[in-house]
Amino acid sequence: MSRPIIGMGAVAATGSGVDELFESLCAGRSGRAELRGFDRTRFRAQHAYEVDNRPAEGEDVPRRATNLLVEAIGQAAADAGIGEDLSGIPILIGTGLRELRSMELWWREGSEFTDAGLHFGTGLRERFNADVTHTFSNACSASLYALALASDLLGQEGDDTPDTVIVAGVDVLTESMYGLLERVHPVPPDRVRPFDRNRTGVLMGDGAAAIVLRRSDAGAPRVHGLLRAVAVNCDAYHVTAPSPEGIAQAMRNAYSLAGVKQSDVDLVMLHGTGTLLNDEAEATALADVLGSGADGPLTTAVKSMTGHTSGASGLINLIVGLRALNEGRVPPTVGLDEPVDEAASFRFVTGEAAAGEQLRVAQINAFGFGGINAVAIVEGTR
Repeated sequence: MSRPIIGMGAVAATGSGVDELFESLCAGRSGRAELRGFDRTRFRAQHAYEVDNRPAEGEDVPRRATNLLVEAIGQAAADAGIGEDLSGIPILIGTGLRELRSMELWWREGSEFTDAGLHFGTGLRERFNADVTHTFSNACSASLYALALASDLLGQEGDDTPDTVIVAGVDVLTESMYGLLERVHPVPPDRVRPFDRNRTGVLMGDGAAAIVLRRSDAGAPRVHGLLRAVAVNCDAYHVTAPSPEGIAQAMRNAYSLAGVKQSDVDLVMLHGTGTLLNDEAEATALADVLGSGADGPLTTAVKSMTGHTSGASGLINLIVGLRALNEGRVPPTVGLDEPVDEAASFRFVTGEAAAGEQLRVAQINAFGFGGINAVAIVEGTR
């Protein structure tokens, strides 16, 4: 059953707020900059996609993930017109690393940070009086996993079940993950170039996103779109190498749950991390599922501008995808000059944003370590 999305909020290196984020992406503006949060001399890679909200360059602070999460949820709640007292409204949060960066600062520099700060519920209770919060760590598909759980929760009709759920995702750069990812590539990554045969790997980005999902649109000031379905699976194929078969099965399950055919999909918001294995696997799966219609939907990968926002990336893709459906504009994939063979048949948006398209249905991809796959299908209101 379709669920209306009545509020949205987002913050990433390319902008704070859905309007600023979407316009920046459509303009092809990248959030890539020299690494600011920690000592660049310790790493081969020198760039990242960070939200510039630190008090001074090179001075990292604890609770950045919580602060970005609070900002995105506040935006979504205001957009939905539900106020700032969120008591009684479940908040489901997807993340990869929670407040790991705060722990790094505590360990290395003795920063003031208590174990209570590891739980996002602490900050959400302080800011919004939130009393029902759950956090799920499902790698880079975490926020779409949280979305699937929220959809199930709304499907349980009854006097004691909620009619509104907030779904969010967040992650920020950590020294340990940044160092791990730069070392798995032969050449230190310089920027994220999804699906380009000359890409060198992935760089991380800060990001948070939130949506307000409701059982019905009664009384809602606006409806941004409908969540038709979310399909999730865990193929457990390999710790880091993705399985095209597992990804393809998640896509097929999403179509079945949403009641759509492959030919109904007008836009695919690709996971597109720019890593040396993931892009080919995702392209192989999508080409297999779309078959002879692989050149039908428009495709784009916004991590080329936001960096890989990990647990937030699925919801960022969903929010951008809904705006694209409703405005008929699709942000480009920046830096894509020579697509890999597996993606050669796709209708990539490159250069300038695509405009004037009649778009109704979008597919949102998010895939994580260990074969944790999630695919959502959304419908616009245009």
